[in-house]
Order: sequence, then structure tokens, then C-alpha cells
Amino acid sequence: MSLKANVEAGIKQAMLAKDKTRLQALRSIKSQILLAETEKGGAEELTQDAEMKLLTKSAKQRRDSAEIYRTQGRQDLEEVELAELAVIEEFLPKQLDEGDLRERLLEIIQRVGALGPSDMGKVMGVASRELAGLADGRAISSAVSALLNNTNA
Repeated sequence: MSLKANVEAGIKQAMLAKDKTRLQALRSIKSQILLAETEKGGAEELTQDAEMKLLTKSAKQRRDSAEIYRTQGRQDLEEVELAELAVIEEFLPKQLDEGDLRERLLEIIQRVGALGPSDMGKVMGVASRELAGLADGRAISSAVSALLNNTNA
């Protein structure tokens, strides 16, 4: 079942349950899907990769907004963003924990032959592609940096 069909089914369930937060998050996802499908030069059906990029971007926006609201002391708005983030994360694959991420990155570092911090770009290109949707870009970047700095020391 495609993401669009899953979201539409979720919208119906949220409407029946009168779950406003879930409904708002699902409508947001559906809106982004429709925009991506009608984009100039866009495919009628989104690929699974495009769906994951869309969800990852949406989740990142919610995390960033929640962080901003937290620093501004707007707990009411932060809670809304975090609730919507939880709904979006239901559609994303399970995120790698720190140990699994480190293990996968060590494998990528060996495969590309990275020797130190100067090879960060080489590693990040491969890691970003292979771990898309499985880990946050910021987490990947900081882990790669730490691993490459340790190999040099």
C-alpha cells in the first residue's frame, strides 16, 4: 500500500475518532504528497524514495519547530509539534540507535577508504544516501566527524 493510500486511510480513522492533532498531521502529509505529485516535471506516483525524503523533511521541520518553541517557552505550541512529529514518525522506518549507526558508519568508512577528517565529504555522500530515513542527517554528520577524528589520533 502506498504512503498516499495509508495517509488517506489514516485521515478517515482520525476523522471518525475526532483526533484533531492526528488529522492535522495526516492532512499536512497528504498536502505535501499532492504538491510533490503536481510539481512541474514530477511523476504522477511518488517513488518510495521520494516518499521517505518527504516524510524525513517533514519530521525535521517539526523537530526544528518544537526546539524553537521550547527555547521561546511556548510549551503549548511545542506539544502540538511533537504530537504531529509522533504521527509522522509512524510512517518512517525505525531510526537506527547510536550503536547501530556507528557500526554502519564504520563499514562505510572502510569501504570508501577514508583515512581522516579530510575524507568527511566522501563518507557523508555515501552515508547520506544509504542511511536516508534511518538516521537524522545531523546525527550522521556528528558521528562521522567523531569517527574520522578518532582514526586520525
